[in-house]
Amino acid sequence: MKRIWIAIVKLCGWHFVMPDKASRPEVMRCVYAAAPHTAISDFLVGIAYMWSVGTPGHIFIKKEFFRWPLGAPLRHFGCVAIDRGNPKNGIVAQAVQGFREHQNYSVILTPEATRKPVRRWKRGFWEIARGAGVPIVPVYVDFSRKEIGLFDTIWPSDDYEADIKQLRSLFRSEMAKRPEQFIEQLPSER
Repeated sequence: MKRIWIAIVKLCGWHFVMPDKASRPEVMRCVYAAAPHTAISDFLVGIAYMWSVGTPGHIFIKKEFFRWPLGAPLRHFGCVAIDRGNPKNGIVAQAVQGFREHQNYSVILTPEATRKPVRRWKRGFWEIARGAGVPIVPVYVDFSRKEIGLFDTIWPSDDYEADIKQLRSLFRSEMAKRPEQFIEQLPSER
């Protein structure tokens, strides 16, 4: 099934910029932060790419997608249901524990946490990376060039605002499927 989906995405004209795992071993143990996230197709292209990379990824998506008939296939492909309405859902602790228990482990999520325009990104991805002592690997989904790949690794510091500023500076609205849905870095963040 995975190979078929990868082939379909590539037949649709998408180019996968593959990381050299020898020079970037962190791609097997990290928090992937994917952006821009403005359409469900971001997920569909992104999952094909992550399968191609061969990451042991756990994809965090909102629990509403786990209703029948999608629940079983989503779980089969490594998706984890997130209750975004519950700030005490324990997902950060759960993800950090996953890193402690497994040598090859990664988490894939969108810092925007929604396809709607948002001014502030969620900070759970950063808290997971800090808590687990792993890097953040930014994933770009560029619809203007039909290309998906990875930016340089970011090791989280003690300064969330500085880290998020660096991360957000990588992404542009013209990359998005729906550019009007993506808010680039705010002037105060530049």
